[in-house]
Amino acid sequence: MYFDRKCKITFICNGATIYSEDDRFTDSEAYPPLNEAGQEEIEKICEYLKKRAIKNDKIYTSPATRSVQSAGMISKLFKQDFEIVEDLHPRKCGKFNGLTFEQVYEKYPDELEKLFYSTDVAVPEDAESISDFINRVNVTINSLIEKNIGGRIIIVTHKDVIKAAVCAALNMPHSSVSKIYIKSGSATQISYFEKWSSLMYCGYIPM
Repeated sequence: MYFDRKCKITFICNGATIYSEDDRFTDSEAYPPLNEAGQEEIEKICEYLKKRAIKNDKIYTSPATRSVQSAGMISKLFKQDFEIVEDLHPRKCGKFNGLTFEQVYEKYPDELEKLFYSTDVAVPEDAESISDFINRVNVTINSLIEKNIGGRIIIVTHKDVIKAAVCAALNMPHSSVSKIYIKSGSATQISYFEKWSSLMYCGYIPM
């Protein structure tokens, strides 16, 4: 049926790291880990999930250390294990890895321009194109939905992955993904139906 909900997903963005304040590009899974501020953000998320009495059948996470640490804190709240999903890793950013936007602008101004507007081209060349990234995330999310028909799940991952999920769920142009704002330690919820998806809230930060 048109209004039959297939799955409700609460996306949790991993907590802050030493890269967060500088908004650095990073696709590394081993580094950086959560910093103190990031741990506090996930503690607030756990309090929020508890107060809202958010129900869930399964917890999934990106393989990156910062997401696994965040998922570990959330799993203690629900007293259940989490499952690592390899394709929830962040967008591959190639030689931009570890650089801030300002540093990329200074070193590769032409490439940064293409990064935002040439969605089907890998920028830099050793990175993942925006469209390939969004499609990869969409395939992964749809796979998890099919495994949890009628259920409610939590996915702990990265801000760019959540932005891609929102973009795909709302059928937005891929060039719009950079206009979506997701902060570390925030919650985003999407309900997926047979024919459409509904964004319940996006980038919510518990106070």
